[in-house]
Amino acid sequence: MSQVFDRQNARISGSGTRTMLFAHGFGCDQNMWRFVAPAFEDDYRVVLFDHIGFGGSDLSAYGQRHRELSGYADDVIALARAAGVENGIFVGHSVSAMIGIIAAQRAPELFDTLVLVGPSPRYIDDGDYVGGFAEHQIAELLEFLDSNHLGWSQAMAPTIMGNPDRPELGQELTDSFCRTDPAIAKQFARTTFLSDNREDLANVKARTLILQCRDDVIAPLSVGEFVHDAIPGSELVILEATGHCPNLSAPEETIAAIKSFL
Repeated sequence: MSQVFDRQNARISGSGTRTMLFAHGFGCDQNMWRFVAPAFEDDYRVVLFDHIGFGGSDLSAYGQRHRELSGYADDVIALARAAGVENGIFVGHSVSAMIGIIAAQRAPELFDTLVLVGPSPRYIDDGDYVGGFAEHQIAELLEFLDSNHLGWSQAMAPTIMGNPDRPELGQELTDSFCRTDPAIAKQFARTTFLSDNREDLANVKARTLILQCRDDVIAPLSVGEFVHDAIPGSELVILEATGHCPNLSAPEETIAAIKSFL
């Protein structure tokens, strides 16, 4: 257990018979949940961790399998098993929403509830599907990141965060992006922005909540509605929050929506 926990810088808090596992998005770490996770500690065991390659994780554990989201899903499965999770609740932000879906399909005994915050199964427009980006826009985004990691971070983080009237939020995300190893950031960006998990959605068996921000440049409303339509029996809640990180910009609204669902 300790080896798995050390590798992913995991920690358990709270009490309760069910476990909530919180997974962060691209270029971030478990600190992104600091305003949300404590609200559940009275009723649940809460597991926080860093994906391999980010935060306080063991960078030496980063490998070829992390070129696919399934590699991160396998890490989540290993961590959940080490923590003794059964019929738990997976809360995934951004790309971690798809990582959680893959993990729940591979090991259905671990999670019977999914909370997907700003999910996107595909970022690139495809026929009638509106993912939010043209293919050339994603290619340019990745080319910019390849050539100038710090410049990309400083330009993109405030855009992703939104809430320009609260520049400290954009600065926090910028700092988080800049702390990430550039080589890992570039590969994870490719893994994230070139992924297509649309076919996985119809196979979701877990009870699912989708939290969609009203104005999100990364995962627009059309994407949240697509995910909702594709996942059988899912519930879609459109938050008043704007930007892609309501766990930071609107934690109270995020907490209320999750608690109402649970």
